[in-house]
Amino acid sequence: MEALNIKDLSFRYDSKSVVFKNLSLSLEEGEYVSIIGHNGSGKSTLAKLIIGLIEPQTGIISIFGEELDCSKPNFYELKKKVGIVFQNPDNQFIGTTVQDDIAFGLENHCVPHEEMDAIIKEYATEVGMIDYLEKEPSSLSGGQKQRVAIAGVLAMKPDIIIMDESTAMLDPKGKREIRELTSKIRKINPRLTILSITHDIEEAFASDRVVVLNKGEIVYNDTPNNVFIHQKELEEMKLDVPFIYRLKDELIKQGIEVTSSTEEGMVNELCQ
Repeated sequence: MEALNIKDLSFRYDSKSVVFKNLSLSLEEGEYVSIIGHNGSGKSTLAKLIIGLIEPQTGIISIFGEELDCSKPNFYELKKKVGIVFQNPDNQFIGTTVQDDIAFGLENHCVPHEEMDAIIKEYATEVGMIDYLEKEPSSLSGGQKQRVAIAGVLAMKPDIIIMDESTAMLDPKGKREIRELTSKIRKINPRLTILSITHDIEEAFASDRVVVLNKGEIVYNDTPNNVFIHQKELEEMKLDVPFIYRLKDELIKQGIEVTSSTEEGMVNELCQ
């Protein structure tokens, strides 16, 4: 089933700055797709369009087959199907404790108070923050804050989660934690669709599909391996490639022939 379909989308902030022109993209239910592109390529604008924060000039955005249109009565119900985790977790904190913060979204969704405690504990456990429920958010590390933000979104049980540069402000340890958490969440809920808008190439490499945006147009839309083999073209767009590809290039320059593009495969080749 198609979770998200964007068809012939056009958007501009003013008469001169065209962000998208006839852009089309679809995500299947349970798919994990990363969108990469340099600053100004339209990544975050696309997220705002998908969550209904801004409206396209032309084109259609459909969520599970229903058009997202603010003039239609199902608009707010459709919006509930999509959750978003922002770049800076501090901007998402409302409560004075982790528990209060996860509860905030549930209160907005009018979840009965007698049901909240179990839901909060369930998702705090899922993201590894059950022991921090009484902590103040300001006392947490960047990775822990983002885990709480993710728990708050998961607690509202969306069908689609957009991660808008959610690891951009984290150190390498925090980035790794969120990548591992994303993998864990997918195993727990394989029907959850994840759209990651990211500069983290290693995160993109772990997804099912990578979409490369450049000047508001889709340049590549394929598996990570099929996208990152275009190293020269990506570098011309000011984009990096995963470490494994850079390592492969260096080995070849040293006269060591390797064909695999996975760590395990490369180790096996080198040990032969």
